[in-house]
Amino acid sequence: MVLGRDPRLIQFLQEELAVSAASIEMAMRREDSGQGPLPMVLWRYGLISLDQLDRVFAWLERVDAAN
Repeated sequence: MVLGRDPRLIQFLQEELAVSAASIEMAMRREDSGQGPLPMVLWRYGLISLDQLDRVFAWLERVDAAN
């Protein structure tokens, strides 16, 4: 499964969900400290909604299936 610093995930977050670069950077720091995968950290800190989190997981499944 695609996670973390995969540029495709970052691009999806920024272009499809309008998550700011600053929010992604903060979430990556939290991810590095063991607080969970990037999408979960974004949701946990209120940077994406539950609906957006579902969209991320659906996107991840499509990307994973294509590989």
